[in-house]
Amino acid sequence: MPKEPNLKTLKLVTAICSLLWFVQTAFAADRPNIIYILADDVGYGDLGCYGANSVKTPNLDRLAKEGTRFTDAHATASVCTPTRYAFLTGRYAWRQPGTGIAPGDQPLLIKPGTATVASVLKSAGYRTGVVGKWHLGLGEPPKTDFNKELKPGPLEIGFDYAFLIPATGDRVPCVFVENHGVVGYDPADPIQVSFGKKIGDAPTGADPGVKLKIQGGPGHKDSIINGISRIGFMTGGKAAHWVDENIADTLAAKAVKFIEASKGGPFFLYLTPHDIHEPMVPHPRFRGTSECGWRGDVIHELDWTVGEILASLDRLNLAANTLVIFTSDNGGAIKNTYDDGTNDLHGRQPPNGKLRGSKGTLYEGGHRVPFLARWPGRIAPGGVSGQLMGHVDAMATFAALTGQQLPADAGPDSFNVLPALLGEKTAQPPRDHLVLQNNNQAPLALREGNWSLIEKPGRRQGAAAGPTYELYNVADDLVQANDLAAKEPQRVKDMSARLERIRQQGHSRPGATAGAN
Repeated sequence: MPKEPNLKTLKLVTAICSLLWFVQTAFAADRPNIIYILADDVGYGDLGCYGANSVKTPNLDRLAKEGTRFTDAHATASVCTPTRYAFLTGRYAWRQPGTGIAPGDQPLLIKPGTATVASVLKSAGYRTGVVGKWHLGLGEPPKTDFNKELKPGPLEIGFDYAFLIPATGDRVPCVFVENHGVVGYDPADPIQVSFGKKIGDAPTGADPGVKLKIQGGPGHKDSIINGISRIGFMTGGKAAHWVDENIADTLAAKAVKFIEASKGGPFFLYLTPHDIHEPMVPHPRFRGTSECGWRGDVIHELDWTVGEILASLDRLNLAANTLVIFTSDNGGAIKNTYDDGTNDLHGRQPPNGKLRGSKGTLYEGGHRVPFLARWPGRIAPGGVSGQLMGHVDAMATFAALTGQQLPADAGPDSFNVLPALLGEKTAQPPRDHLVLQNNNQAPLALREGNWSLIEKPGRRQGAAAGPTYELYNVADDLVQANDLAAKEPQRVKDMSARLERIRQQGHSRPGATAGAN
């Protein structure tokens, strides 16, 4: 008979097990699950916790109450594709030609092998997933073929799972993509896409007498899918067409399913809701629930999506070890892209609060966005931070969070702002400057502390004589009404020189080299 272990042996085994449990628990605590929610076209003034009073955002307000609300966070671009490129690569999109707003048949914009937020976290042992709007291209040049395996795509740049809207809700193709294929694809009904000449014989939004759910405005009068005219032409794929009213439900369900499948952790979920991008077509249960027409109603729908994520974390006992970040890909705008019958109510509440400008501009309203972060036990509840930061900082920040050293050629413009995220005091701010863009490589803007230098359009093409910059102190003049360029010539000279150095050297993160794509 084997000898029974003596008391000393039992104590030793117990001590070792306790130590292993402690080490494992401590390691897990340093590698939280990460959910990064990048909403679409949500402005600085669109949430209750940022002053909105004509819409109700209880779930987002809960994030602010249980975490920190940042007041000087930026999308680094005032439109979608370049913001998403910069977030994933840690590299300003204006450094890479061709990263403006992508058409629906754009090949993948990020070269496989490029370091991304997903690949960095995957190397730290994370299961990685993206659910929602992608808008960074799929497949190989010259253009995406939706009848073939859609690769390279997210799975080739660090994601383990992908469920996507390929481009935008107002662009064809109006189908979902899961991993490498179109969801519901029927080979007997091949998909064709054109952003030039019309294809197919179906009516378009420009034809007289067509029946539409909402009227398409300028540039949105091409193929009609689900009773809504879009940008571009599409034939085929009828069984795969999405229903706009159900997009939020579909994406929320896919996100929750990913969380459930990854609950063993750690996991990274990049959740990119369609809301509140046009066409704004809320599910019937949200219609009429706000004071701002369908625009306000889709804000309510977005808040519900966030609530579904928070509820899943609570149900699975994951909230305590999950960092949840909510933000937007650019500032808000009141647009005439579509007429849903409630357009006169859309502007009842300024989407960017007091900020000047809107989506597509270099003023603060174009790129300063809501940014909420919650991590119970690590981020103090009810905090407010004025630290300057940008979405481009995610790579360096998450690398630091997971104990990784970025290679010199990875994330060339990404700064580690983890101390600000955690509310830690530092001798110097994690970031003292940030370069902003619209949809193009020029003009650019430079935030340096509280100063905002904005290049005037055409400067690099030899603009006419006169001032070439605008300069604002956003601490004293948040609405950017008082241009100080003429009164502060030395500051303009110094800041414009710094902007040019950043532009020329190919990187801005200390110790980095120019990243390649």
